[in-house]
Amino acid sequence: MENLIIIGSGPAGYTAAIYAARSGHGPLLFTGEEVGGQLMTTTEVDNFPGFPDGIMGPDLMVAMRKQAEKFGTKMIEKNVTAVDLKSKPMKVMVGDDVYETKAVIIACGASARRLGLENEKKLYGKGVSACATCDGFFFKGKKVIVAGGGDAAMEEATFLTKYASSVTIVNRTDVFRASEIMLAKAKAEPKISFIMSATVEDILGAEVGKVTGVKLKNTKTGEITELSIDGVFVAIGHVPNTKIFEGQLPLDKVGYIKAKNIVMTDLPGVFVAGDVADARYRQAASAAGTGCMAALEVERFLAETKG
Repeated sequence: MENLIIIGSGPAGYTAAIYAARSGHGPLLFTGEEVGGQLMTTTEVDNFPGFPDGIMGPDLMVAMRKQAEKFGTKMIEKNVTAVDLKSKPMKVMVGDDVYETKAVIIACGASARRLGLENEKKLYGKGVSACATCDGFFFKGKKVIVAGGGDAAMEEATFLTKYASSVTIVNRTDVFRASEIMLAKAKAEPKISFIMSATVEDILGAEVGKVTGVKLKNTKTGEITELSIDGVFVAIGHVPNTKIFEGQLPLDKVGYIKAKNIVMTDLPGVFVAGDVADARYRQAASAAGTGCMAALEVERFLAETKG
């Protein structure tokens, strides 16, 4: 029987573990196979408090993990495959292994949708990004494209005009999915241009370790053209990692867990932290903040239930 099981190992999961472990609850944390979450695929992080010179994403995650372990967090590098959050005690399954627990913090994050290109993988963090807020600063005076046609793409492109010399939105059809207000805002920006009915067929520059351009395919004619740019921002949405919680917790139409009071859920003893319930901010700092909040709520819950 565990006092607390934490599912996920990004900033939210590790911060929750630090707080819960310091409170003496000896949490068990399942990292998942992608240990450290999305920050493991980023390079320099310069907007996380406390690092005036920036820090590499993987280094930040390693430091957080060490801090959580220092206070007594137990780690298992496996994926949780199923849960039963309505039983008492709750059950967390990893294959054939069943773990019982009094409380659960779900912090398994969301994954950015990718284009599915081989060079996208090779150049991720080297000119390819899925977060303008995180990485826009590194593209001062450079030319970038944003792949996507929804509100997320318009928001990313508009933000990038603060830094980039030009931003080109590449939309796969001749109709935008974005709301009128977001589209109008993007069209009003002189730095933003549009390429319609096109998809990113390939990303160039893998041989030199940085993005140098893209190949675009016209979806109507099949024509391939090349565009010289310095960065590719993929803005085709995020997928919350919530498949195993279907039928257990209320999810919105995209799959994000519906939270109450930021970290509470409909089930007693079940809390959420980070991107798994946050479709709006999706930042390391905000994820860490909700990890702290979730752990404090667990402490109150265990005290009230004499856990």
